Amino acid sequence: MGGVVVAVCVSETKGVSKRDVGRARLVEGHGLEGDAHAGPWHRQVSLLAEESIGKMRAKGIDVGAGAFAENITTRGIDLCHLPVGTRLEVGCEVVLEITQIGKECHSGCAIFRQVGECVMPREGVFAKVVRGGEIGRGDEIRVKTPVLFAILTVSDKGSRGERRDESGDVIERMASGLGRVVERRIVPDEYDMIVEELRRMSDKLGVDVVLTTGGTGFSPRDITPEATRSVIDRLVPGIPEAMRAAGLGKTPHAMLSRAAAGIRRKTLIVNLPGSPKGVEECLSVVLPAIPHAVETLRGVAVECARAD
Repeated sequence: MGGVVVAVCVSETKGVSKRDVGRARLVEGHGLEGDAHAGPWHRQVSLLAEESIGKMRAKGIDVGAGAFAENITTRGIDLCHLPVGTRLEVGCEVVLEITQIGKECHSGCAIFRQVGECVMPREGVFAKVVRGGEIGRGDEIRVKTPVLFAILTVSDKGSRGERRDESGDVIERMASGLGRVVERRIVPDEYDMIVEELRRMSDKLGVDVVLTTGGTGFSPRDITPEATRSVIDRLVPGIPEAMRAAGLGKTPHAMLSRAAAGIRRKTLIVNLPGSPKGVEECLSVVLPAIPHAVETLRGVAVECARAD
């Protein structure tokens, strides 16, 4: 799913139509250089589809790119139906993340004063700049639906409130850089409860990835891998192999991890260690492969093999 940039528009003041400058620079965490709406907030950049502007033209209203005070006019993307958190890769550098769909209409805006109606509040979207760079007319836009995560901490003490879930905090921080954490839960080291949560998170929540922490060692109550294997349809042995291989460079104890990974329907389940440091080390190995894994499970991955 993708589209193209039709116009890049700026204005030095708010409440007026913007002018198409053809090409401009987006600043990370800020917005378009020289635009009045840019700043360190969640609506750094506004986007509106050319198709939405066309609806106004069909009513006999002579409007074009920038008339609705949008920064970026697009073509070929159903912007207003993309979920918050969706990322847009623009050209070769820029990454935007949608933060809001539509907004309250202010009767003082230029287009409202002119025609008494504005499509921006209904079909415009707003975004923050995750990675800056230059964008211009004709640049390709690639839509990246956010990866949805669920976190399951397996800990007797944690479930009783006797220990802070620091490992879950690390997972949430790292996973949030790639997508959105839908839910976090803590359960004791009880087989049936682990199995129940893994099934619920995969089947009911419908997340892309379930990340567990805890219960992967040699202790008699460490049963997370066994519970995981009982619910998955297919093993993914390469993930725990890669985590163990990376860990062996730091400690021989890494070979003692019994972590498992596998696929349940369209959800990837990965066991991580119980310590915050172990979680961070292992997740740094796993996360780069997650986007392609999720796209493959969703059935939208692009073939990456090259001919000899």
